[in-house]
Amino acid sequence: MMKDDVVIIGSGVAALQLAVQLGNDMNVRILTKSKIRTANSYLAQGGIAAAIGTHDHPSKHLADTLEAGRFHNNPDIVREIVYEAPSLIEAIARQGDVFDRNHQGELLLGMEGAHSEHRIVHGGGDATGKKVIEQLISKLSDDVLVEEDVFAYELVLNEQKNRCIGVKTKRPDGSVHIYFGKHIIIATGGCGQLYSFTSNASTVSGDGIALAYLAGAEIIDMEFIQFHPTLLYLNGETKGLVSEAVRGDGAILVTDDGTPIMEGVHPYKDLAPRHVVSQTIYEYLKNGQNVYLDISRIKDFQKRFPSITALCEQNGIDLFAGKIPVAPGSHFLMGGIKTDLIGRTSIDGLYAIGEAACTGLHGANRLASNSLLEGLYQGKKLSEWIRANQGEATELEQPKLLFTQKKINLPTEQQIKDYMMERVGIVRNEVDLRKQRKWLQQFKVHELNELDSCSVQDLTKIFMVLTAKLITDSALKRKESRGGHFRSDYPHEDDTNWLRKSLIHKKKREVKKNHEHTKTALTT
Repeated sequence: MMKDDVVIIGSGVAALQLAVQLGNDMNVRILTKSKIRTANSYLAQGGIAAAIGTHDHPSKHLADTLEAGRFHNNPDIVREIVYEAPSLIEAIARQGDVFDRNHQGELLLGMEGAHSEHRIVHGGGDATGKKVIEQLISKLSDDVLVEEDVFAYELVLNEQKNRCIGVKTKRPDGSVHIYFGKHIIIATGGCGQLYSFTSNASTVSGDGIALAYLAGAEIIDMEFIQFHPTLLYLNGETKGLVSEAVRGDGAILVTDDGTPIMEGVHPYKDLAPRHVVSQTIYEYLKNGQNVYLDISRIKDFQKRFPSITALCEQNGIDLFAGKIPVAPGSHFLMGGIKTDLIGRTSIDGLYAIGEAACTGLHGANRLASNSLLEGLYQGKKLSEWIRANQGEATELEQPKLLFTQKKINLPTEQQIKDYMMERVGIVRNEVDLRKQRKWLQQFKVHELNELDSCSVQDLTKIFMVLTAKLITDSALKRKESRGGHFRSDYPHEDDTNWLRKSLIHKKKREVKKNHEHTKTALTT
């Protein structure tokens, strides 16, 4: 039986920030599905948004975040985070050579979509996530244990106190290990790998959200999926992210004959909010036209964007021709496990931070470069709260392992991805959503009695199906278009019926009746 003060599931920026902040005070264990550097945070190219420019102010950052989120955000949450952004940047900048600076030693500030000012702090040109993650890893204390290749598949609850006290995990060899802690934190990221076109790391498939849902935590706003407009696109496949910072530096989206596609679509043109740009590109691709990023206006592209240059060269793109073929792909989940500002869920002792959590910061569509910011903020604030609330010692009892599950019928991962992209992707409608819901229901994953006997491969597919169903159900119920959720049969925002209203999913356990059911509630 392994017991720690804090058990963190995941290894992105939020997880590592929390571990660094707690490391000298408590025993902290990080459990990661793959390797510690296999996370979306490590892949983040753009940067971190903070209002530190001469003519900028957090109030402007606040306004841009609300506008991009189509006012589905929680304004109080947005205010708290964006006003603290400058101090978070300052704290990291003091620790080492993380961010890019000019010859005067001042932080370079880039421009990205839907921002009204240059406020994107970046490191290594287009390798901000990597720089920040490496800095945090270097600061981990000896009190932080990191266990790799550990798949978390079930939260352990103290039913009498409705408190989360641990997590069951499985290793590649099938062995089960249980970790107990006073504080259990889910920091597993979003669910980009539910889609065939995605910028996400290969491990990001909604595990943490499924974990929390099965334990009875509230899940919210799952219909809001952000599709990044520009993934490198070759022979019908996406190959990796091409940062929004490229458009911030002057690139424009064009067709084969050089026609700009964002003219007249939005006042910000190529720097419009991501959902606007993605939907525009999607329509051109659907009509058989190719779309490119024209980078001919960017001076020293290879120097400014070394990671993107390497990606293009690996895939045979001639950058001197000045055009990069692109398509939209799943990038970020605005919804997730419902939490308060610091990450507390509806279950005592269980927390969620980073993309796995939904605090209300992002609304219906995340503003560019607010994701690393949120992770840094939540990691810091949750560490302060945990130190002040050490948690009570809970009497632990080793849960019984049940190996009674019969062979189950599951789809392939590729089938899930293809159908989600086709039916619950950038443009949705009732016919396709109902078709997808029916297809997902046939696998009856909600009827599984136990998960101990399932392989890691089957657990991955079970969690993908569960998370896909949460997205599909929410997308079907929300009869309007807003931010990352676009319905062709309800193509406009409906403020009268839907402004700041959220769909919450919660799996209820009724032990006496010996069955479970799912409740969906509409909340304001």
